[in-house]
Amino acid sequence: MKGTRRELEWGQARRYLLVSAAGGRRPRFAVRAALPVWLVVVAYAVAMAYVESAAVLYLRTIYGGIDPVGPRHTVFNPLPDFVWVEIGRETATMIMLLAVGWLAGRGVWGKIGAFALAMGAWDIFYYLFLLLFAGWPSSPWAIDVLFLIPLPWWGPVIAPIVCAAVMVVAGAAIMARQLGDGLPRPSQEVWLAVLVGSVLCLSAFMLDALVASLGGLEAAYEVRAGPFPWPMYLAGLALAVVGLWRGLLRAQEAA
Repeated sequence: MKGTRRELEWGQARRYLLVSAAGGRRPRFAVRAALPVWLVVVAYAVAMAYVESAAVLYLRTIYGGIDPVGPRHTVFNPLPDFVWVEIGRETATMIMLLAVGWLAGRGVWGKIGAFALAMGAWDIFYYLFLLLFAGWPSSPWAIDVLFLIPLPWWGPVIAPIVCAAVMVVAGAAIMARQLGDGLPRPSQEVWLAVLVGSVLCLSAFMLDALVASLGGLEAAYEVRAGPFPWPMYLAGLALAVVGLWRGLLRAQEAA
């Protein structure tokens, strides 16, 4: 009994020291207040993912197959050039996600969190709907062309899904913290970790296109996926997660 009491007292003292060392109060996440907004943003993202996956299914069927690295059997000769249509569609998608994030969030950080939540949920349900519609991707390791802006992104579908899951959790947490005691201004270490981590992940997705672009922009859009640079991607993901974790759990300065 004494041991249990001492452990409890030690745990309370340790928490107090950690909060005191952080220079403020314990962070507070207003989950109940954020829950209705979470549900609305996710519902929007799911509906948008349905529309997006249907449009991609139609376009890839015209191209001759849902699998971007599989054999093509198109009935069109010559095949229409849909690159600019795809780029325009992706631009419109980002504008829609930014708009719902702006409308749903409170304050700058709340808007950023809502955007991250919407984008992450959209990406996850996009692949779920494609699987439902066409049975693709048949494996989490299936290679896909993920995005075309500013250059084509290539990689196994599991990689963007993991990033999307991180965005869902981080975005929801940012919104709840903003509604709680407010998200403190991130430190330079947090900014650096998230920024460098994001750049490494994006570079991993666009590595093949970046190398090909040395021969011209057209070559970047004609390149197909090579071996995915997992070390670069995992290092970037780890850095970003650590930065987000530290930023979200940082205590407010005492008044």
